[in-house]
Order: sequence, then structure tokens, then C-alpha cells
Amino acid sequence: MELLRDRRAAFEEAGVQPVGISRDSPWCHIAWRQALDLNFGLLSDFNGEAVRGLGIGHEFRGFHDVAQRSAFLIDETGVVRNAWYYETGIVPDVEEWIAACSALNADN
Repeated sequence: MELLRDRRAAFEEAGVQPVGISRDSPWCHIAWRQALDLNFGLLSDFNGEAVRGLGIGHEFRGFHDVAQRSAFLIDETGVVRNAWYYETGIVPDVEEWIAACSALNADN
């Protein structure tokens, strides 16, 4: 989340708006936004519809439909243009995300 916060200006320059989504409740998101001083929106997938729709759910410690750490580049029409998946503990390459965003917007 801090990666998105810290590089928000670069995402905006690339013509995209970052948004975080998690299975946490909206109340948890309020706490995260305050604790981490986040400057982008957070969406709650409390019921798991997005996890199942994007095919990123897996079982973890007995819990079903836990979201795999992932990032998606979705265009303005709702089409997923790129997807990245990460193991826990791996720091995502934000520069790769920004480059993909810039390339997508250069094509439009």
C-alpha cells in the first residue's frame, strides 16, 4: 500500500488512478488509510466477489478465497490489460507497473 501511496504522482502522470482492494471490511480500510496516510481509494471485497471473479482465491490456513497478492491494470472499459502475481514477502516492481500504465495510455 505504501508503494502506491509513495508513487501516486507517477501513476497520475501515466494517466491512471491507483485503487487498493482487499477482503478487509470498510472499517479496517478506514484504519489502514489513517495509519498509513494513504492517498488513494480502498475498496472492500468483504464478500469475496472480486477474488473469485479475478480467479485469485486460494486456501490459506483453513480460510477459503484468500486473495493471492496481485496487481491488475484495468482500462477505462473494465478490460484487464495486465496482471502481476507475487508471493508473500516479495516487493512488487512498481516501476514495471508504471511503465505498463504509460504504455497502455500511449496506445490510446
